Amino acid sequence: MLDPKLIRNNPDIVKSNLQKRKDPEAIKRVDLFLELDKAWRELSKEVEELRKERNISAKQISTMKGEEQKNKIQEVAKLKLKLTDLETQLTDIINKRQHTLDLIPNLLHDSVPYGEDDGDNVQMRTWGKVPKFSFPVKDQHDLLHDLDLVELDRARKVSGARFYYLKNEATLLELALLNYTLSIITKEGFKMFTTPSMVRREVLYGTGFFPGSEEDIYKIENEDLYLTGTSEVTLGGLHMNETLLEPELPLWYTGLSSCYRTEASSTTRDDKGIFRVHEFKKVEMFKFVEPSTSWDEQEHLISVAEKIFQGLELPYRVVNICTGDIGTVAARKYDIEAWFPGQNRYREVVSCSNCTDYQARRMNIKYREQEGVPPKGFVHTLNSTAIATTRAMIALIENNQQKDGSVKIPKVLHPYLPFTEITNK
Repeated sequence: MLDPKLIRNNPDIVKSNLQKRKDPEAIKRVDLFLELDKAWRELSKEVEELRKERNISAKQISTMKGEEQKNKIQEVAKLKLKLTDLETQLTDIINKRQHTLDLIPNLLHDSVPYGEDDGDNVQMRTWGKVPKFSFPVKDQHDLLHDLDLVELDRARKVSGARFYYLKNEATLLELALLNYTLSIITKEGFKMFTTPSMVRREVLYGTGFFPGSEEDIYKIENEDLYLTGTSEVTLGGLHMNETLLEPELPLWYTGLSSCYRTEASSTTRDDKGIFRVHEFKKVEMFKFVEPSTSWDEQEHLISVAEKIFQGLELPYRVVNICTGDIGTVAARKYDIEAWFPGQNRYREVVSCSNCTDYQARRMNIKYREQEGVPPKGFVHTLNSTAIATTRAMIALIENNQQKDGSVKIPKVLHPYLPFTEITNK
């Protein structure tokens, strides 16, 4: 969430930034927050004065007698009734004020390009050559079927649409992609975690997924638990309600997890194959950093993700996500889009965001110079996909398909596999 003082003291600056998002509701929420904030401050002052008056009057009762005491008791009773009513009003205003603040998006960095939707995202650079084939190109669905790498129809029978069984070489290929990715990230200095698959609501709130994305997340019935769609959530919550030491920053973490998504708002164009699924494995990178370094830290994050896909020899482009497509939490977001020959276009495989202090404020994660001194402020948080195995696997088999129907395996994965190509059985 944004700093309430920033909105209160500089509403025009906040509104001007939010106008870039092409979201008129965000501007309305700023105005509503200002109204509720003013009412909250005024009513808080009135309640505090009434509490003092009640306490003073209550103490005076014991020093009085007779009619004077009786009148004072009645006076205190009336004060209590009025105070109860005002406290109820104050609680309601506090809740509305907080909810309104929660729905105001993060402020955007000046480098975020202006645009309406994903068609206005700006290509920053490309890597690798888009392959040219001398034979009809197969898409992921045909390749996975012909090479006997998945069970889709039987998965639908067992679990429903958008689930799958990986089988044969694909099972080992997924593990190879994970191990290869982790080997690169650990060399960069990231600390490894395997993370929980379920989190409490407060952590989803803290990382900015709630309120607003409830339909995209699986809820555990009768429990305050949800299945995570990314280990950004669990890694982000790791230091919730903590004050970190500045000399220990930055903290670079990586999480290996299964991810679960309802895909409630997705279209049907990706129904075939394993591009858009309800469950997949992913390696995520996450950083807690001192605010003045966060933009450089984002450049490092995207460079590590690029290194992973360069090693896999997959052509890609890096795009700067525009104001109309960036989402609520990020102040700037880069995507890596790999080339998918079966679709004849680039598709997202990595999302890399600088969330500034937006998540840290919600999770109350601060930093200080040393123990025993007041906090300097809130840390900045950043996250990036390292690899999502299903999409990476699709890109790999589509780009490395051969005329005879086989698929060659990139050299960087050879140490992790007992085969160097996948052939028709």
